[in-house]
Amino acid sequence: MFIMKVTQSAPPPTFSLKGASLRTEQTLIFREVEDRDLIAKARQGDVEAYNLLVSRWEKRIFNYLLRLVSNREDALDLSQETFLKAYQNLRKLDDPARFSAWLFRIAHNEAFSLLRRRRPESELSEPRPRDFGGRLLPIELSLAVESALKMLNEDQREAVMLKVYQGFKFDEIAEILDCPVSTVKSRLYTALDLLKATLAPAVFRKEGAV
Repeated sequence: MFIMKVTQSAPPPTFSLKGASLRTEQTLIFREVEDRDLIAKARQGDVEAYNLLVSRWEKRIFNYLLRLVSNREDALDLSQETFLKAYQNLRKLDDPARFSAWLFRIAHNEAFSLLRRRRPESELSEPRPRDFGGRLLPIELSLAVESALKMLNEDQREAVMLKVYQGFKFDEIAEILDCPVSTVKSRLYTALDLLKATLAPAVFRKEGAV
């Protein structure tokens, strides 16, 4: 997890991402503590409360960022920046109940800032359908899904990740992406149609085979 060490005259805190699995037992112990309680304590300078809050969200944030930027080291760095900025701006969070959407909004901004630096908008290309061949085994299907997701544009892929993988409601996704709910739905349904068209031939081609 991110380990924070803060002293009275120290510069902004630094973090070290070690992975949620290293603190699984402790995470389970504190699972019943509500995020809003941890946020309240963290706002009062309780570093351990913030560390517990981070341990709850670091895996989801990292996986989200990894699918956006497709590079593990970049995702680790962006996770670091996300939790640092969240810590620095925690007092600006108006409604603790909206913490998850607020946190993912920060992660979204960090990721797309990197993507804009990495490749100009003009270089983005439309996804091309891919033929995955015969019916797939479970592990092959999983890889095919990941590959199909990469063929979506950034907006479509992110809508799928936030709704399907992260389980956010449409209004929460709209808050994260800073766009209307109607836009979120349009991106999601278009993405799902593209995924279905791409994956269906591979999944069902040998459905009737013995």
